[in-house]
Amino acid sequence: MEQNLNARNTSPNMTIIHIVLGKCKPDITQEQKNELVREIKSLKVQPCVKDGRLMGGPSLSTPEERNKGYEFAFVSYHENLAALENYQSTKEYHRITTTFVFPLTEDVCSFNFAVDPEDEYMCAFNPLPLLARDVLGKEQKQ
Repeated sequence: MEQNLNARNTSPNMTIIHIVLGKCKPDITQEQKNELVREIKSLKVQPCVKDGRLMGGPSLSTPEERNKGYEFAFVSYHENLAALENYQSTKEYHRITTTFVFPLTEDVCSFNFAVDPEDEYMCAFNPLPLLARDVLGKEQKQ
């Protein structure tokens, strides 16, 4: 199957994966980095994030040079391109990017892609409360 690598026309029901990499400014503290990560992760409650699927954190790459200076990464899932655009236009997203992301980083790389229909099954998740119940239930039985 041949794909147009410049295609922006996606099906309205194709999951969009949004990836962000960030390089912090050299003069920010570890506490500021921790707060930046906490604030970004708080966006998972936005209804335009598919099933609350937003995760990320600091780089664990070794040797450190492999991460090209990027110190954190985040991945979020969105029902479709409209949901991603809605996410990026929310007041909370704007607050976090203007208060934390842009003031504390020297470079941010964002990459979005549509999940191929043949891979869409990998983006089908049980609702988080059901997963938590299943995990807790298994732990209690052991």
